[in-house]
Amino acid sequence: MAILSMILTLMLGCYNEPMAENTQMDGQADIAVVGLAVMGQNLILNMDDHGFTVVAFNRTVSKVDDFLQNQAKDTKVIGAHSVEDMIARLERPRRVMLMVKAGEAVDQTIEHVLPHLEAGDIIIDGGNSLFTDTERRLKAVGEKGILYIGTGVSGGEEGARHGPSIMPGGSAEAWPHVKDIFQSIAAKAPDGQPCCDWVGEGGAGHYVKMVHNGIEYGDMQLIAEAYQLLGAFPNLSAEAMSEIFADWNKGELDSYLIQITSEILAFKDEDGQPLVDKILDAAGQKGTGKWTVQNAAELGQPLSLITEAVFARSLSALKDERVAATKVLKGPDGSEPHMTVDDIGQALYAAKIVSYAQGFMLMRAAAAEYGWKLNYGGVAQMWRGGCIIRSRFLGNIKEAFDKDSGLTNLLLAPFFIEAIVSHGNAWRRVVSDSMMNGFPIPAMSSALNFYDGYRSEKLPANLLQAQRDYFGAHTYERIDKPRGEFFHTNWTGHGGTTSSSSYNA
Repeated sequence: MAILSMILTLMLGCYNEPMAENTQMDGQADIAVVGLAVMGQNLILNMDDHGFTVVAFNRTVSKVDDFLQNQAKDTKVIGAHSVEDMIARLERPRRVMLMVKAGEAVDQTIEHVLPHLEAGDIIIDGGNSLFTDTERRLKAVGEKGILYIGTGVSGGEEGARHGPSIMPGGSAEAWPHVKDIFQSIAAKAPDGQPCCDWVGEGGAGHYVKMVHNGIEYGDMQLIAEAYQLLGAFPNLSAEAMSEIFADWNKGELDSYLIQITSEILAFKDEDGQPLVDKILDAAGQKGTGKWTVQNAAELGQPLSLITEAVFARSLSALKDERVAATKVLKGPDGSEPHMTVDDIGQALYAAKIVSYAQGFMLMRAAAAEYGWKLNYGGVAQMWRGGCIIRSRFLGNIKEAFDKDSGLTNLLLAPFFIEAIVSHGNAWRRVVSDSMMNGFPIPAMSSALNFYDGYRSEKLPANLLQAQRDYFGAHTYERIDKPRGEFFHTNWTGHGGTTSSSSYNA
């Protein structure tokens, strides 16, 4: 009988599904990652490099086996073929990181995972979720005793693999349980500090990532405008422009985006011609820039440069209309430009200061509105490495906030006051020459308009208020009366004395 039992056991075993490679005993993994697209895979490998045991899971389970047999071969990564299997392999408190597409997919994944978790376990959303969605999810899972982190992860494929910028927020009680993992895998700033720290409660982490992406839109548009001007004045080739950007990257403009711009301009197609010249001038966008602009409008913050950067992409998408318009809409006769290559670089730097100043203005307004305690020097620290907007410049921003944590605007910090003054004339030459010759530079010019508006003691808004009161009885304040005291005038003699409510940004 014993022999028969052994034979049956062996026969039945032949029908069992083969175990995935890299299996491990239950309850010994540090964290699970759900979603095996490029970012998810590279974060897993990054965690594995730093000694953490990771459970990999994907809704399409064949991707788990493919990952283990290829990219994760010879690692400690564990494959799971079900949510139950994934959860069973995790140490308590269980940490489950979602690397799935923002939106409905996040909600669906939470629904699948939540029934298998216990109070004190942690769900982490590492995608580009809208911060209000993060706050909604945090509240919903919190009612079941589950902790929630919404974290921005920036740096793209390379950053995820070798060190991204990580911006976590949400349930503060969860931070000690993920801090070691996140700070170990994060990029390191030049001083060795990790580009990751706790951002704040609620949706603060995803909010800071959203602003990061808005500034990224601004940076990219400013660089594109500089590229356009270099191609027109003095009509440089892509190869020559590549050398200029490489030179700029050795100085104050040192940044990831300047670096890759130089590399892009130097890249040749199969026929030996610059590939960039063959790419259609119609830009796409995924929505985070738009979210930044929408939130700025809601909070009454003048995010003019980033708004122009978003709309510049929208305008570029109207390719066919622009081609048709070229045939009928005439530009200026043109004038001899006075700008130099150095002027263009200085204008780029000055406008970049405004872009970041506007981004930090928005975060300060959001902190006041949503009750967050943001460390602005800490945010700059998180962006110094790993992320798309990483640059030498962020070290100056960190220093500015370290010296004055109550700084209301970066433009008022001594370093940036001096920088704008020293670059201002070049900036104005570039904007003037561009306007006179019909070259659109919406980001550079809006940045200059913002700067001049911000430094103006008096703006023509007094007339706007009079107009609003004339046609809508929206009231106005007087310079000879205390702030907060509102007045209405019967401008025509036919109106009444009843005033309307007023929205003040």
